[in-house]
Amino acid sequence: MPTSIDTSIDTGAQIDVASGTTGLRNLYYVRFGFAIVWAGLVVLVASTLNPASIGLLVIYPLFDAAAAVIDFRTSGTSRPRTPLYLNMALSFLTFLGLAAAATSGIPSVLTVWGAWAITAGIVQLVVAILRRRLGGQWAMILSGAISVVAGASFVLQAGGKASSLTNIAGYATLGGIFFLVSAIRLHRRATLRK
Repeated sequence: MPTSIDTSIDTGAQIDVASGTTGLRNLYYVRFGFAIVWAGLVVLVASTLNPASIGLLVIYPLFDAAAAVIDFRTSGTSRPRTPLYLNMALSFLTFLGLAAAATSGIPSVLTVWGAWAITAGIVQLVVAILRRRLGGQWAMILSGAISVVAGASFVLQAGGKASSLTNIAGYATLGGIFFLVSAIRLHRRATLRK
């Protein structure tokens, strides 16, 4: 039989998980919206490397790093933190790498983006697997796996003659859709708990 101390600890853990899940769901909705808008803008301006396309390219990993910081702050004790630290570092390094690669041309940008997609996909897989008890993570697991494959294709495309930035827009759109699916699943799960 639980004592009053045990009950308050259990209740606190339930509140922490519930508030963390709500924060994660809201973050996923924001990430979906950002990805869709960003992808649309990339399609409009990324036929060449120009100030607008370069700005869009470097803002994406900065947004990703900011999202990881928000995730870290809202996660409480219910979610793993080490992969979030790794994601923040990878995103910031990608920002620097893309800023440098943009001076060398589209193939260099695709190589950096591809390396980021591969490594971030692996981290996303780990985080989603560790969060599976929260629900709504199968889409994040699938997204991480697709990210690894897409990253490899970006690196391969960088070596080809038809290097293009528009495939990055498709990649971001698909990632955004996976965030939306996870947000909806987390929302439904929270509604069922009430």
